[in-house]
Amino acid sequence: MKLLVINGPNLNLLGVREPELYGKRDFAALETYIRESCRELGAECELFQSNHEGAIVDAIQSALGRMDGIVINPAAYTHTSVAILDALKAVALPAVEVHLTDIRERESFRHVSYAGMACEKTFAGLGFEGYRRAVEYLVNRGKTI
Repeated sequence: MKLLVINGPNLNLLGVREPELYGKRDFAALETYIRESCRELGAECELFQSNHEGAIVDAIQSALGRMDGIVINPAAYTHTSVAILDALKAVALPAVEVHLTDIRERESFRHVSYAGMACEKTFAGLGFEGYRRAVEYLVNRGKTI
């Protein structure tokens, strides 16, 4: 199973940005965690991070015909990007949304997830563990198809 793991804006500043919300581990630690989780669960992964909406849309589109699924943390674009929603719908790959924090327990504007509307499942508020659960979900889903 080949998975594209996408991280959106400001996640590259993990460990610096609001550590009381997002923790003290940095983005390199997150990437290591994702790679190790994929390896342990028997999946290949390609990691992508961008602060630019169009680049995220391009990455989603590039997954078509190359990847078996997408794990996405759209970060701030969660609540604003119809373009990311449309890209996920267009490629029609199984997708899982991840958020380090629980967006339903934060400001009301964060309660709506456009990207989540195209995802089969969401893991929120589990920190790094949410990525592992997303990968595990997609790997197990692949075994039943």
